[in-house]
Amino acid sequence: MVTIQRVQHVSVPMRPDGQAEARRFYGSHLGLTEIPPPVDLSHLAIVWFQAGADGDEIHCFVDERADSRLPVQHLCLEVDDLAALRANLQAAGVAIQETDPIRNRPRCFVRDPFGNLIELTEITGPYDVAAPVDASASAG
Repeated sequence: MVTIQRVQHVSVPMRPDGQAEARRFYGSHLGLTEIPPPVDLSHLAIVWFQAGADGDEIHCFVDERADSRLPVQHLCLEVDDLAALRANLQAAGVAIQETDPIRNRPRCFVRDPFGNLIELTEITGPYDVAAPVDASASAG
């Protein structure tokens, strides 16, 4: 049987100009360390933070509406065998939603019976990190 390992990250919406506020609140106020996102997602205006020593993360993403009912707002569960879980879910009639691939992070999305979006991922190794953000370039 497949075992859920942990909640790997939580994604929260922010306004298109909210990166500095996200860094201030999550980084300065809460004391979280900003981490670079995967290079595969570097085209997005996202800000990621480490939340604890076990690899837990908070992902801030841009959305014009920035409300709590966004279709991309989700929780992510790390599993130990994504292929087996996918097969079990498909056999149960649960629709699997594909998404942008990330190296060493096979993943997919499903919705719970209430419509909540859940990402399922298996971490098989490190992802390729995006280039660090130059904070001084955006300050001027």
